Amino acid sequence: MKNSIRNENMSSLKGTIILLVVIINTVFWVPILVLFSLIKFIFPITQFRRVISKVLVWIANKWIWLNTEIHLLFHGNKVSLTGMNDLEQNDWYLVISNHRAAADIPILQNIFYKKIPFLKFFLKKELIYVPLLGIAWWALDFPFMRRFSANYLAKNPHMKGKDLDITRKACEKFKDYPISVLNFVEGTRFTQAKHNKQHSKFKNLLKPKSGGIGFVLGSMGKQLTYLVQVSLKYSPKAPSAWEYLSGKYDKVDIVVEKVKIPESLKNKNYITDIQFRKDLQKWLNLLWNNEDKRLL
Repeated sequence: MKNSIRNENMSSLKGTIILLVVIINTVFWVPILVLFSLIKFIFPITQFRRVISKVLVWIANKWIWLNTEIHLLFHGNKVSLTGMNDLEQNDWYLVISNHRAAADIPILQNIFYKKIPFLKFFLKKELIYVPLLGIAWWALDFPFMRRFSANYLAKNPHMKGKDLDITRKACEKFKDYPISVLNFVEGTRFTQAKHNKQHSKFKNLLKPKSGGIGFVLGSMGKQLTYLVQVSLKYSPKAPSAWEYLSGKYDKVDIVVEKVKIPESLKNKNYITDIQFRKDLQKWLNLLWNNEDKRLL
């Protein structure tokens, strides 16, 4: 009993220290990020903006590095990783993954650090109000998405496709230098309740949505050659944000697969090309079948 209490207190202490380090790390770097982003905004010279964009990514990578190192220091390496072959830092990648926990993003940032270009991902519009991080994501040109319900679109049909249009415009900014675009194609974190509600045919996954990657492929087809597919499997269960900071999970098994993107799925218009939507969804379902098997 005493050992259990002692271990619980130690986990909480470690989680608190890690959280404090992350906060201090964020408070230090965000003002610098904002300063350089304002410089980038003020001087509309394309070549100069590309240089500043690289500086912003360098700053973000330093933030990721310290967060990763402090977690490793207190909890050790809990990642079992396979399939990280033939990845380059100087190429563009579309990265897709199943979505299980708040820990997914820091873990993905950890495993891909200096293996592929900096990960950028689509965020819910509400997240721009997260203290410090919201403005950091804005400074780094992370696209903020607004999701519309079916009821809202029924009353405001002119808003249909607006979220995908935001995706297209964001991808235009991603062409200037190599980056990796991360998309959780399930659209939300997996829970059994969501799975049951969807009547998903996949045992361990929600249904994949092709809209986000459709616009990425349509806008960046010339840059993208490969898709990187990631499978995340936590033991004994997916941790909450606090459980991740406190190390209250045994391990996470990660499988990474580099997949050639079919040329027929590039540079198409997702809104107007019905056949493209069908072909893309079919290909995504095949990838998701493989993902489902890896999670058994």
